[in-house]
Amino acid sequence: KEHLLGTDDVGRDVLSRIIGGAGISLQIMLVSVVIALGIGTVLGLLGGYFGGIVDNVLMRLMDILLAFPSIFLAIAIIAVLGSGLFNVMLASGLYTVPQFARIVRASVLYLKEREFVESARAAGESDAAIIFRYILPNALAPLIVQTTLRMAAVLLTASGLSFLGLGVQPPAPEWGAMLAN
Repeated sequence: KEHLLGTDDVGRDVLSRIIGGAGISLQIMLVSVVIALGIGTVLGLLGGYFGGIVDNVLMRLMDILLAFPSIFLAIAIIAVLGSGLFNVMLASGLYTVPQFARIVRASVLYLKEREFVESARAAGESDAAIIFRYILPNALAPLIVQTTLRMAAVLLTASGLSFLGLGVQPPAPEWGAMLAN
């Protein structure tokens, strides 16, 4: 048989489009999670380490983002920015920021009271040195776990956006758009 999974309505091989779509879907997944990881880590570090009004403002902003279901928030971002590959990655990354920010903040709140951080502070280390040399490396374990967990959720959201016609546009072989066809 010439086409194992057949052809679509315009004669393209479905199996080759599925394989090609894997690259696009994985790119969306990786870039989205890196965006969320970067922004969420910075916000969590700032809020957890400095506390006070900085923490209150940042965490209330995260609460607002968490109040909306993820797909609705992603749809709202796409509605503002328009459809396309980068906008799908940005929307999928932005709705995931609160999860990373909360996890990093919790780790920072625990770690900043530990003896090794107090010793660094007593030795005259700057806040930036304490954050990047002592706190961030010790907060990586929960970040790694969260990163792997969020990849699946981001992939489902990006595919859902494409399925609704708001994501990557045909003829790009993205899985959600292929399901819609």
